[in-house]
Amino acid sequence: MTLNVDKHQEISGVAGDYPSCRFSVAPMLDWTDRHCRYFHRLMSEHALLYTEMVTTGAIIHGKGDFLAYNEEEHPLALQLGGSNPADLARCAQLAQERGYDEINLNVGCPSDRVQNGMFGACLMGEADLVAQCVSAMREVVDIPVTVKTRIGIDEQDSYEFLTQFISTVSEKSGCDDFTIHARKAWLKGLSPKENREIPPLDYPRVYQLKRDFPHLKMAINGGIKTFEEMDEHLKHLDGVMVGREAYQNPYMMAQVDQRLFGSTKPIIKQRELVEAMFPYIERQLANGSYLGHISRHMLGLFQGLPGARQWRRHISENAHKPGAGIEVLQQAVAKIPAELDV
Repeated sequence: MTLNVDKHQEISGVAGDYPSCRFSVAPMLDWTDRHCRYFHRLMSEHALLYTEMVTTGAIIHGKGDFLAYNEEEHPLALQLGGSNPADLARCAQLAQERGYDEINLNVGCPSDRVQNGMFGACLMGEADLVAQCVSAMREVVDIPVTVKTRIGIDEQDSYEFLTQFISTVSEKSGCDDFTIHARKAWLKGLSPKENREIPPLDYPRVYQLKRDFPHLKMAINGGIKTFEEMDEHLKHLDGVMVGREAYQNPYMMAQVDQRLFGSTKPIIKQRELVEAMFPYIERQLANGSYLGHISRHMLGLFQGLPGARQWRRHISENAHKPGAGIEVLQQAVAKIPAELDV
């Protein structure tokens, strides 16, 4: 299968300009790497994909290429972590030169490491600084600069606090595109995992935010699993961002273009999807990658079907072995009953 993704194509019937926020896959640390994104792109041409959060320090001072991606991944947004306007502007400029379609500032991650670097969710308490950061990036790039945030932090969780943050950032920076994780973040006492699960979801608060800022594009994130839920959110907002469900049950993405973008293309089947990954895997192995780094993103492909456990087990037990190649996936997919039309 050959990907046919025109990074500059217009998508009709979608709120906002390209790239569309109608459906996106959340940036997830250690999960949404370039192998994961290539796999997701095989299932959806139109989904907006995000990198893992990359810090400005890693890009400017780190060893290695932290901006590397596959051309097939477009439309693709780079999520940046940082709070120094000059450093963020430099990284945004580099990202635009490399062909990214969007820059997103992380104002949602609650981990201690992120707080110690003065970025992530703690920036919700520094709206003026966020505005300065976004302004600095917007001054040097032509691509969209967006913000992903929470609905509050610690005891600063009133609706007034949230509206003041959005108002300050949008008015002072010109940012008109926000993704709202519909939970507040506890900066102390909860782990990042707990912060994704324990603070209660408050979708109505995000709906109200859109009503109060109708001129801004807003997408919602947090706990979204089904297309029925997405349809309900899209009655109120411009877009939905799906995180863990898109990773743990990746085949849901095969319906995104048909369910949310009006595509009439046939939905790719799971076996076809496995085979479509083979050329990519062989290219990556030839360039020094390991099968396990790629195949780990495919473990949930047959979730809920007979043979799914055997599929996962065979890959988990064999993909890490020296010299492992596509034969591991060929053997694994043979664990799925042949009579299943998948």
